[in-house]
Amino acid sequence: MKRSLMWSVVLAALAVPVFAQRKATIENVPEISFSTVPNLLKLPPGEYLGESVAVATNSKGHIFVYHRSANSRLFEFDQAGTFVKEIGSGYYGFEFAHSVRVDKDDNIWTVDEGTNMVTKFSPDGRVLMVLGRRPPAITGVQLAPPGPNQPAKKYIFCRPTDVGWDAEGNIFISDGYCNNRVVKYDKNGRFLAQAGSEKPGTALGEFNLPHGLQVDAKGNVWVADRTNFRYQVLDNNLKPIREITNLGVGWTVCISQGPHQYAFLSNFNPNGNMPGSWDITGEIYKTELDGTVLGKFGHPGKLAPGFQVVHMMDCRNPNELIAGEIESWRVQKLLLKATTAEARNAK
Repeated sequence: MKRSLMWSVVLAALAVPVFAQRKATIENVPEISFSTVPNLLKLPPGEYLGESVAVATNSKGHIFVYHRSANSRLFEFDQAGTFVKEIGSGYYGFEFAHSVRVDKDDNIWTVDEGTNMVTKFSPDGRVLMVLGRRPPAITGVQLAPPGPNQPAKKYIFCRPTDVGWDAEGNIFISDGYCNNRVVKYDKNGRFLAQAGSEKPGTALGEFNLPHGLQVDAKGNVWVADRTNFRYQVLDNNLKPIREITNLGVGWTVCISQGPHQYAFLSNFNPNGNMPGSWDITGEIYKTELDGTVLGKFGHPGKLAPGFQVVHMMDCRNPNELIAGEIESWRVQKLLLKATTAEARNAK
């Protein structure tokens, strides 16, 4: 636990100067009504969730939570929230959890910021693929390599943050805290392309802490470009299409499934909600894939239905989001009501 708490404190301290500078500028956004199921998950006696940084669901509705506790751990729950099993107990690729995603074949992928590894597990928990490499244990746990960032390498990550796929199975990874890039691999893990580099940048196609990533049905790549206070949309070859700059902090992104996809984009205050960050108002925006904002919902709060920094969302069903909170060590189910525009279009 001490190690995880130490990392959180350091990351929060680093975030203060930049997060104090920007708030969402979009106006007149409709509020989306929602209800919440705050006690969704039923843990075995004696087990607790730590920082619930990552959540995902599979085709059966099972819920996966990759969380930072005394160790980073990956739990599976059924659709009713009943504990099923732990995956990867003692696994060498787990050190400091950041993301979990489930692909179309129900394989489970973890992104670990501490080991610089992305792991593909089968639905029953067998390791199928490993991308990246854990730093040798003799070097100890490091927040980032000392000195200037080293040139980004094809198969070595530096604090990666998220993973996604296109219809052909190509793999996209946001990498991350000290490499400011997005990398594309084929389905077998062979390097194809990258956007950005180890150097942070502000131009389109450059990043400053790409913190979340997902791919829509057209193969476009959505990136939460956190310290640039924006989202970027790239094409399948990682060429920039557009940016979204009026929704505050680009914290994480989720793309729903089904024939009509929606994007859910977050504007969250930094860990700790320290003074100077309070203009970052902790809501989630629902948009069309063309960027049209349909509405927003949520606000900061220690008790449900408030949010204490939603670090990741699952939106397989766009009307039933699963939200993992880093501050309250909590997972909530959010039940959304249709927006006025959606209700009108449904008639």
